[in-house]
Amino acid sequence: MPRTQDLSEGALGMALLGIERRDLITARRHLARATVQGVSTGSNASLFHGAPALEFVLARAHGAGDDVRAAVDRVVDARLAAAHSRQAAGMLPNLAEWDLIRGLTGLAALLLTRRPVAPRLPDVLACLVVLARPARGGDRMLPGWWSAVGPDGKEMAGGHGNNGMAHGIAGPLAVLSLALREDVRVPGQEEAVDAFTTWLEQHGAHYWSTAAHLNADQPPEAEPARQSWCYGQPGIARAQQLAALALGNSARRRAAENSVETILTDPQQLARITDSTLCHGWAGLLTLTRAVAADSSEPARFTPIIQDLHKRLTADWEHLTKPGFLEGRAGAQLALHDPGIADWSRALLLT
Repeated sequence: MPRTQDLSEGALGMALLGIERRDLITARRHLARATVQGVSTGSNASLFHGAPALEFVLARAHGAGDDVRAAVDRVVDARLAAAHSRQAAGMLPNLAEWDLIRGLTGLAALLLTRRPVAPRLPDVLACLVVLARPARGGDRMLPGWWSAVGPDGKEMAGGHGNNGMAHGIAGPLAVLSLALREDVRVPGQEEAVDAFTTWLEQHGAHYWSTAAHLNADQPPEAEPARQSWCYGQPGIARAQQLAALALGNSARRRAAENSVETILTDPQQLARITDSTLCHGWAGLLTLTRAVAADSSEPARFTPIIQDLHKRLTADWEHLTKPGFLEGRAGAQLALHDPGIADWSRALLLT
């Protein structure tokens, strides 16, 4: 299927921008381009591709019909069956089974937007809760979300545990927490939220954890790295804040908010941001900080940060060469377009 079906970088992301701007003529043109060769319901369908991405975009204009939702439900059923089969076989999961961009976390984020609550949502949440249970990998016990391969899908000795929002355990943490805040609960959900939070408190300074980290009493100090929505502590901190709000833990909430403030007022950290994208640049950090501020008991502390990020994004977004949502101009313009807490940021698990 063509990449135009991608929410991440195809026509669907540009349609979303048109909808948010109430420019429905432009939105329809992009939607037509996205769907001209059909809509995927296959193994590549996810929140960011195919039928689920189409539902997410159409729902922003209250235009997702029963046919689209039925197609998404078939995708969800297939992904649940595959996850249950993998669990029954006692195998470690692939990231694509459960992450935000390709897997069950993204589908849960989409189903959580439906009203009334989607009947399949509890089953998806239950699959994510299972990730909190240790799993056997060879002759040792590993975190239940551990992948036998590396973050690039290639062989990696000992595998890895991904910590980021886009492909790591911060994604399930965020969506399980958002579900709790909307009073959608399954057995073990609060315990899973606590387990994922505890892990990230110890390991979240790293993009991902390795087998060597598990062998150490404390993981080694992380190398300096770009801090962003997709990977790094700002995205993780928003997930931790959502978890703290869901469980009523004020100390953890303050710690998460302090982390965002510390990073985004540090010139050395800011110097590592090199573009304006939602995924790993100024647009993502601006949208994230607005969401953190809206849920903070001290929102004013984030006002100077938001103003600074807005200024940086305004000055730089036109340098982006890609047109799309996650890594292009549409995403940057969405961040500039709405100064409030936008519903479209559910695709990033920020709201």
